[in-house]
Amino acid sequence: MLLSGGVGGARLARGLAVAAPELTVVVNVGDDEVIYGLDISPDLDTVLYTLAGWEGPEGWGIADDGFEVLASLARLGVDTRFLVGDRDFATHLYRTLRRRAGAPLSEVTAELVERLGITIRVLPATDDAVPTRVLTTDGKWLSFQEYFVLRQYRDPVRLISFVGVDSAGPAPGVVEAIEQAETVIIGPSNPPLSIWPILAIPGIRDAVASAKRVIAVSPLIGGMALKGPAADVLRSLGFPPGNQGVVAAYADLLTDLVVDDADAGEKIPGLAMHTTDIRIGTPERSAELARWLVRLL
Repeated sequence: MLLSGGVGGARLARGLAVAAPELTVVVNVGDDEVIYGLDISPDLDTVLYTLAGWEGPEGWGIADDGFEVLASLARLGVDTRFLVGDRDFATHLYRTLRRRAGAPLSEVTAELVERLGITIRVLPATDDAVPTRVLTTDGKWLSFQEYFVLRQYRDPVRLISFVGVDSAGPAPGVVEAIEQAETVIIGPSNPPLSIWPILAIPGIRDAVASAKRVIAVSPLIGGMALKGPAADVLRSLGFPPGNQGVVAAYADLLTDLVVDDADAGEKIPGLAMHTTDIRIGTPERSAELARWLVRLL
């Protein structure tokens, strides 16, 4: 089973869906937010669109989507800096209609999985709202989307909080999927922003900690993130540089770490280290890394 957040986690899920068709993917929902009056789940949708072969060239949104709705909203004076394509709007509208009718997020996600022809199980980490909030070094609390999308993650991060997480619970099937898995894989996602919101939900971290094997694929190559602010966030939160910081962010959960060929020879005491090409920008590379990981198991 796979813990996923962001584009990196979605791309690894794409490869594992072929190499390990019994896969369950548990996805971060800390970046969920109401935007344009709609329930938007960016990480869930990134996984769904990627598994369906719909994802845009940057890994998010839908390829070749139009923006007529957004253009019309802009003409009406709406702040449209959060980009949502026309077909993407349909997903958010469907989710919102179903949730307003009383369906939990996990049920709506299962419906979308079926309608998009996805053959593996995709679960939100929780059905509860656990919005990520970011405290910047200048003392401002920002919503995740304000920090990440509107401000383009340029603010150094002092602290991360998950509002309401103490009273949240795992979505149906999440803990069971982790407990039944021989191995838990953590995708090449931003540890504090994409994986911590999953682990913070009561019951999930303990389930991961009890797994026989927990393998993380590093999101860093040569100490730098290929995409997003993982290295900057780890540094501003006080973690060591490079893969040492990735391991420290997971605080004794890991048994194995997969790093890129560029970091060959790096040793971290207490961990099994594995080296390969971890770039997965294309479906072919995702599949190659997934097959390699399955052989590793």
